[in-house]
Amino acid sequence: MKKIILMSLLLILLGGCSKPEFKGADITNGPIGGDFKLTDHHGKPRSLQDFKGKVVVLFFGFTQCPEVCPTTLSELKSAMQQLGEKANRVQVLFVTVDPERDSQTILAAYVPAFDQRFIGLRGNDSQLADIAQIYKIIYQKQPQGDSYTMDHTAGSYLIDAEGKTRVMINYGAGAAVFAHDLDLLLTE
Repeated sequence: MKKIILMSLLLILLGGCSKPEFKGADITNGPIGGDFKLTDHHGKPRSLQDFKGKVVVLFFGFTQCPEVCPTTLSELKSAMQQLGEKANRVQVLFVTVDPERDSQTILAAYVPAFDQRFIGLRGNDSQLADIAQIYKIIYQKQPQGDSYTMDHTAGSYLIDAEGKTRVMINYGAGAAVFAHDLDLLLTE
């Protein structure tokens, strides 16, 4: 009987120490993430450290993106609504992979149109290459008639309040997946 009680207590204790069950890919122990230096859509220099204490959603895209970017930003807007007051402890960061066309003015009009709390970030070619390397994303121009479009990684990263990259959510996962995983990070 003593063994059964001890085993039950051990299972209860171990259950309390279990990892959260994210709906996105748990990349907590992966080699992805780190600090960066970019400029926000107000012209203010920013780094990941500026958002310490908040859970960050980091998404790479461009304003002329026909589907992936507006869909993801719309899902994030809906997730923020689902989180209610907790959403004030989340910061969505949209990093443009097309700084040639996505000026500060364009980002300032585009990104907050989804949610006033969202911030657009841009950098020069070197800064963009640096953040792409530490977050293991790809981006490249694809000629399209007289212009071009951008191929880019479509997933979003969730970064905990201490600045550690924890989750990658694939494109099209939906607002409920974002809300679920953000809520888990907010309650840690």
